[in-house]
Amino acid sequence: MMIACLPGDGIGPEIMAEALRVLAALDLGIETAIADVGGAAYKAHGHPLPPETLELARTSDAVLFGAVGDPECDNLERHLRPEQAILGLRSALGLFANLRPATMFKGLEDMSALKPEVASAIDLLIVRELNGDVYFGEKAQRVLEDGRRQGYDFMSYAEDEVRRIAHVAFRAAQGRKGKLCSVDKANVLETSQLWRDVVIEVAAEYPDVELSHMYVDNAAMQLVRNPGQFDVVVTGNLFGDILSDQASMCVGSIGLLASAALGERQTASGTFGLYEPIHGSAPDIAGQDKANPMAMILSLAMLLRHSLGLEEAAVRVEKAVSQALADGITGADLGGSAGTTEVGDAVLARL
Repeated sequence: MMIACLPGDGIGPEIMAEALRVLAALDLGIETAIADVGGAAYKAHGHPLPPETLELARTSDAVLFGAVGDPECDNLERHLRPEQAILGLRSALGLFANLRPATMFKGLEDMSALKPEVASAIDLLIVRELNGDVYFGEKAQRVLEDGRRQGYDFMSYAEDEVRRIAHVAFRAAQGRKGKLCSVDKANVLETSQLWRDVVIEVAAEYPDVELSHMYVDNAAMQLVRNPGQFDVVVTGNLFGDILSDQASMCVGSIGLLASAALGERQTASGTFGLYEPIHGSAPDIAGQDKANPMAMILSLAMLLRHSLGLEEAAVRVEKAVSQALADGITGADLGGSAGTTEVGDAVLARL
């Protein structure tokens, strides 16, 4: 088995190093290969997603991804900016389903922006469609006849795109509490009306799952009012991007949330995917031993489970992270003082 490891920019290399220490300690005989991506790749190869990096990703069983984003690249043409690397990988590898779990770790209830009794009930999974919506639609700026500048982004979904992400979400709900909430804006967007219609059609194939619908503005409110009501949430690319970051702050820190981007390709033991923490590259603290690597380590656990079929190893990693948090090993993002390496040491000690 082979994992393509793409550290990227900012804190990416630091947190990737801790995840690879955990992988080595598990002694699973998994090979790894490291390649440049993002701003680091642009500076070394002239493109944020060099052909050799994409080829490594294509030929691996899974991809472990750090973070991309470099202020020195902010003025590049859009197709050369670091962030285009992750969009390019998702598109080229057919990764359309983003799984973002959000669970309140025991002992961290006071770290949430919510009341502890509200935060303690958080245990949800957001399933976000990754290959459509405004992120991939036609976009441009133009000058109107009266001289005003106008920017536009085209939002669209084809029914097959909605259908395949709906199946992923319904199957996920079957493996959890059997509840699925589809989030849209069908009262004003035709794209959302199609989304809702197709999700309802797919629901007929899953009579054991309770389906509900919620407008995105209400969903955002309910996430802070009563997050415990949610089991699995399925939504489009734009809404999912926003709601998943909101969910991360409900559990205390964006430094604790892992994610998986899955496609249809099957590996020998699971589904090919790309795994990454949902936080950014945080260039302001890069190289200072301040980054929390727990989301990166938890992303490794998701990789072991979904792509390599190593459930026991995945559970070991998750329990080690949970125990370290319960024992008070927290970084600055959670009000603690533990550095990147110290957090990694704590997780290793609890494996």
